[in-house]
Parts: sequence; structure tokens; C-alpha cells
Amino acid sequence: MTQRMQACTGCHGAQGRAASDGYYPRIAGKPSQYLFNQLVSFRDGRRDYALMTNLLAPLDDAYLRQIAEHFASLEIPYPPPQPATADAGTLSRGEQLVIRGDAALRVPACVACHGTALMGVAPAIPALIGMPRDYLNAQLGAWRTGKRHAPDPDCMAQIAQRLAPQDISALSQWLAAQPVPVPAKPAASLPAAMPLECGGTGAPGAPR
Repeated sequence: MTQRMQACTGCHGAQGRAASDGYYPRIAGKPSQYLFNQLVSFRDGRRDYALMTNLLAPLDDAYLRQIAEHFASLEIPYPPPQPATADAGTLSRGEQLVIRGDAALRVPACVACHGTALMGVAPAIPALIGMPRDYLNAQLGAWRTGKRHAPDPDCMAQIAQRLAPQDISALSQWLAAQPVPVPAKPAASLPAAMPLECGGTGAPGAPR
């Protein structure tokens, strides 16, 4: 699989570590079901990026599953976090949204779904730290504007559409500046049911 996946590393970096430009995310060590869901979404048009769609169009689910499991199995060190470039007020707002959410906006805390360590939850919820700031900003913006879709009910679209652009920037700034914990692995489960119904997550305790 390592030889077969050379096409992926052209954009996602050696062993899926992430590209240096900040727009192609790390895929090494992500939960396998999450990676599989994204591959299917690109192939089937729920995520809009022609290069990925064209690359994956001829591949069946079984092969996409092999790709997902290959990258999920890689345990590779993370780079240092990106230094924050925002002011203290922006970073404080980002931390609030991540740790406590915003009840007035009906936005749950990120930790309620992505785990207290923000390293995701097996089998299908991704990490939020260890990701490039520009990638986080772009993906939250894509959900907000309807360019990115997840399986229904699309909880991330609901959340992103309740956030102002400055909130998305605050989230991206704060998350990208956080160190990755050791060991850098997704949690096995959440301590409580997720606050929103989210299609395709498969998280223990989550609504189906």
C-alpha cells in the first residue's frame, strides 16, 4: 500500500504528514472510518475538489477502505503547533468556542464531539489539533457557505452556519496553536451522547 499511495503523498506529504502550504491536511493517524467517509464524499461529489474526485472516481468502496485503513495505521510524530498571529481577544473567543461553546448561538463546544483532548473519537470523528490553520479556516468556511457536505444530518454545516467569519477565524487560530498530546490517538468513546445528531460519525453514544 505504501507504494500504491505515492499519488496521495504528492499533496498530503510524505506518509500523509500534511503538505507545507497549509491547505492539504494530515491524513496519517486519522480514524479509519473518518478517512473512508471523506474518500467516499470526494468520489461521490459531497466534497467539491476535482482533483480528488477524478483520482477516486474509478475506485470501489473496498479499495477506499484499504486506503483509509493504511493511513489510519500510520503513527508519525506531529510538527510543532503554529504560532498564533491573532490578538488575545480573538484567541480567547476561539478557546471559549472550543471548550464551552456559545449557548446564545446554539453552538456546542468542540470538545463535546471531538473529545476532551481534541484528537477525535474512533471510529469516525477527526482531530481538530495538529491541523494547519489555513486548512481549518477553509473547511469551516466551506461548511458555512455550503461548499462542503457530510452525510445527513450534517451537524458541522449547522454549526458553521451559526458562526460569524470572525468566529471561524478565532477557532482556527486557537486550535492551530495548541500542542498535540502524547499519545496522539483518537479517544475510544465519548463520555456522553453528542449534543447534535451527526450523520456518519458512528461514535459510541452518539445518536444514529
